[in-house]
Amino acid sequence: MATAFTDLVPGIALSVVVTLAAAGLAWLEVGLFGKAWLETLVIAILLGTAIRSLWTPSQRWQPGIAFSGKILLEIAVVLLGASVSAGTVLALGTGMLVGIVAVVAIAIAAAFAIGRLIGLGRRMAMLVACGNAICGNSAIAAIAPVIGADSEEVAASIAFTAVLGVVVVLGLPLIGIAAGMSGLQFGALAGLTVYAVPQVIAAAAPLGAVAVKTATLVKLVRVVMLGPVCVVLSLVAPYLAEKGERREAGEPSGFPPLHKLVPWFVIGFVVLAGVRSLGWIPAPVGQPMNTVATALTIIAMAALGLGVDVRTVARAGGRVTLGVVAALFVIVALSFALIAVAGLG
Repeated sequence: MATAFTDLVPGIALSVVVTLAAAGLAWLEVGLFGKAWLETLVIAILLGTAIRSLWTPSQRWQPGIAFSGKILLEIAVVLLGASVSAGTVLALGTGMLVGIVAVVAIAIAAAFAIGRLIGLGRRMAMLVACGNAICGNSAIAAIAPVIGADSEEVAASIAFTAVLGVVVVLGLPLIGIAAGMSGLQFGALAGLTVYAVPQVIAAAAPLGAVAVKTATLVKLVRVVMLGPVCVVLSLVAPYLAEKGERREAGEPSGFPPLHKLVPWFVIGFVVLAGVRSLGWIPAPVGQPMNTVATALTIIAMAALGLGVDVRTVARAGGRVTLGVVAALFVIVALSFALIAVAGLG
């Protein structure tokens, strides 16, 4: 056990150092520009990728990097469940809840189809689709181990989704103001389309407190969708492999074994969400758990960056960018449709 842990230390330490450097750059960014245009998570994966482009870590670093990119990430997903409350979600009303679920489901299917049409691989298309439809980087990071996506696919989808996420935060309020949307309407639009929770709040703020509250509630519903989507994807994961891939890996074809249907971290996420809904996780405990989840996710993203060959990512860049943009247009159109159908004033 001690030897195994010792083997992990160098890679974990390297991932933590990259994370601290990313946090420092984000702090510098706020000092220079008044706000962080790129989140620490995004900087971490970009910095890790830059380091990997200049230096290939030897075998000494690999166990810890792999552990940080997988196990720490799965623990972070479990801890995220503590920030989800059923009571908060139900405050939106049944009709709106059903509509949000429908928007997410249709957006995933449509974005996946578009991704395949423009030549993305099955797993990359699914990562882009879920990242746009649910919660950006967090969804991509959570779904990646379920469908067996590698670090290059994760890094590419996160990088382009992150860049577009910044554009959405800056441009969406202009659309809302130009369209004369109310706080309730724009809050729903922001909650349905913006990726990360902090970005949702930033995007909704220009249109007032009602917009911020509505956007946050809608966003929470999208986050809740992460669990059910992971369960569904665990069922179809074998069919997301490219042709011949399962045979080359020596894996059996057909329906996956029962113990592989639902990943342990998805169960953990759902259990913690249930515990939070019952009121058994007090706010003083829930907030630190959310902070730890965020920190672990950033460390995991730094580790994923350290495992990425930037030349491979660059080759997929044009198609991934097109896929992310197309997926965003789909969910924006669906969001406007839901706002109209729901009669939000």
